[in-house]
Amino acid sequence: MAMYEIRHAYDSLQVAEEKPGELSLEARLRAINRPLLDWYRNHARILPWREDPKPYHVWISEIMLQQTRVEAVKPYFERFLEALPDISALAAVEDDRLMKLWEGLGYYNRARNLKKAAQVIVHEYEGRMPSEYQELLKLPGIGSYTAGAIASIAFGKPVPAVDGNVLRVISRVTASRRDILKASTKKWMEDRLRETMPQSEASDFNQGLIEIGAIVCVPNGQPKCGQCPLASVCLSRQQELWQEIPVKTPPKKRRIEEKTVCILECGHQVALKKREDEGLLASLYELPNAEGFLSEEELGEAFGIMPELMVQIEPLPQAKHIFSHVEWHMKGYRIRLSGGIPESYISAGKEELKSVYALPGAFGRYTKLIK
Repeated sequence: MAMYEIRHAYDSLQVAEEKPGELSLEARLRAINRPLLDWYRNHARILPWREDPKPYHVWISEIMLQQTRVEAVKPYFERFLEALPDISALAAVEDDRLMKLWEGLGYYNRARNLKKAAQVIVHEYEGRMPSEYQELLKLPGIGSYTAGAIASIAFGKPVPAVDGNVLRVISRVTASRRDILKASTKKWMEDRLRETMPQSEASDFNQGLIEIGAIVCVPNGQPKCGQCPLASVCLSRQQELWQEIPVKTPPKKRRIEEKTVCILECGHQVALKKREDEGLLASLYELPNAEGFLSEEELGEAFGIMPELMVQIEPLPQAKHIFSHVEWHMKGYRIRLSGGIPESYISAGKEELKSVYALPGAFGRYTKLIK
């Protein structure tokens, strides 16, 4: 062939350019299809949602996988499906039960939007997940990536599913210097892949790109180019650009907030509060906390406790929790009380913390100390 030759490598059929950079953008993207599919079918990890890719399973797994590692998601996914096996069960679940099932995954709005979307599906789609990409986009909490993943994996629709892994892989293959944190870059990539992806094999194609980004063209550290089925047409590999690509806008500096967190105990009871319905960690339960680093002498007034009721004050280790735009630096105390938990708090049995009340991971350093 004039422009390229075909050869076997890395367990896949790859296209090799006679001269680096000779392929057009469209030809380069089309050239990844066959080796990518062959590689995925031989190297895909065994994951519970892949073994039974029902629309509900794909949807739940994709929402859980946002901002969360695959290995961390597995037990949550299995527990969630056991408790809420279908869309109707999710639509009807009580909020506190849903939050408890989600406890530890973080980004709790994901769970709230799951329930909202399930209710829409029950009332407007007769309880069946819509199969069309544009209909999926109408559901709460579903953006272009999740809609593409559900439509392609569960229904075989030829639409792309562009997440951070795909943005990185395609940016490196094409040596694109577009900022991958910009919505315009994601839209550009979705449009290009929609034109070049194999129409009848969209599920394996999308999952293959995501898989390569997860285990080969990795987000942190040097990519494993020797194991990559796309290596022969990857411009970043040819030009040794992997350290420069993908291009990302530097993150904004996080705001630091100092807090004092208290474990208020009386016998087998512990004090909790419920957060406001809006804002960070909305509607979740929390340990009593106050702004700033407080001294022992300031605790009574700050937490509304009469000094004579504080039997013992025990300083606890400091802790830190990082959100996307804010960072909590926390100082902790355990206060043992007499006369019961004050009426201004929720009095929760310590065993109930395991099964009833969902406490966000931000307080994890201290909830582990409740015995």
